[in-house]
Amino acid sequence: MSGWRVTMCVAAVLAVLLGATPGSSEELKVGAVGTLSGGGTEWGLALQRGMTIAIDEINAAGGVKVGGKAYTIKMIMYDDQYTAQGGTTAATRLVNVDGVKFIIGPVGSPPVLGTIAVTNPAKVIVLANGYSPKIMTPESKYNFRVQIPTDYFAPGVARWLRQTYPQAKRVGIISPNDAVGQTLAPLHVQAYNASQFDVVFDEKYDRGLKDFGPLITRMMARGVEVFELDGNAPGEAGLMTKQARQLGYKGVIIQTGGPGLEEIIRVAGPFAEGFLSYDLFDPTDAAVQGYVKGYRAKYEGPIPGISVMYYNATRILHEAFKKADGIDVEKVREALEKLDGAPTIFGPVRWTGQERYGIRHQLLHDFFISEIKDGKVRVKARLSAGD
Repeated sequence: MSGWRVTMCVAAVLAVLLGATPGSSEELKVGAVGTLSGGGTEWGLALQRGMTIAIDEINAAGGVKVGGKAYTIKMIMYDDQYTAQGGTTAATRLVNVDGVKFIIGPVGSPPVLGTIAVTNPAKVIVLANGYSPKIMTPESKYNFRVQIPTDYFAPGVARWLRQTYPQAKRVGIISPNDAVGQTLAPLHVQAYNASQFDVVFDEKYDRGLKDFGPLITRMMARGVEVFELDGNAPGEAGLMTKQARQLGYKGVIIQTGGPGLEEIIRVAGPFAEGFLSYDLFDPTDAAVQGYVKGYRAKYEGPIPGISVMYYNATRILHEAFKKADGIDVEKVREALEKLDGAPTIFGPVRWTGQERYGIRHQLLHDFFISEIKDGKVRVKARLSAGD
């Protein structure tokens, strides 16, 4: 037996004894932070499912093949409880205990702000979504926002409402008394005013409130015709919708914020009929049929739009690994920034944000307006972030 054959045989025996096999892949940990309990649970579950489908596809195709190696992605996920402290706790565990260098999520400003307080100093890449302007700053070199924020979509939604409900004039906004409501409500006021609406009611509540009756009653007394639910978590938005209809409110109810339509249906029941929402996904679109098939093979029920966004985010991270030809954080960060034109489920990657935020880490994509009709989610319109 020749020398090289002896060497190969010895290597194979050693690999078996050590519990490995020739050509086996290494493990690449990717963290996930999302709300798995409380009012934003639908968002967290959607994130988890979208990531899972993408990771399963990548691993089934041989994993992340870079730098002459192959890596099998392992997702490690923790609950942020839709709080800043929960985001901080989850990120601390991922970074300091699990040694993660790449994180997908969370969804929502409070947990994102908590997460990046840990990840930015640690130089850990985060692909998430929260609408607070504090998330996207020139110093946030490792943050990438994978959904358009309120200042990109609210003007288009307000214009659509003006065209669709030309008789409606008076708008009421009820939003949470935290970083979400304090930041976003003024953007909604600006968008509605620009489309010739009058915002006659704009009040805040403390997270966790169960009885919105007094707030809604005061709002109705102002003759509100469009009730804007802002960036409320789906559970609270569902409660507001139900209680408003029970109190006799007959006007438009819309959430121009993070969609959670299935949770609205679950919480509000028949009172959800006619509810409108900014949305992220049209399941009849030919471009997403591969994802639809993958989702329905694994999960039951309707497909939440947010799940598609985090499938897309995971795929974008995979493209960055390939472009960087490795998993070095700085090289992957640079690759993400130069990923324009790479394929995604929504078409080519488009980054923006330099003029608004001083950093070009904002992903652009089209969006939708959906309605709950006969207990089902129906897409009514497709809009562009530039509309």
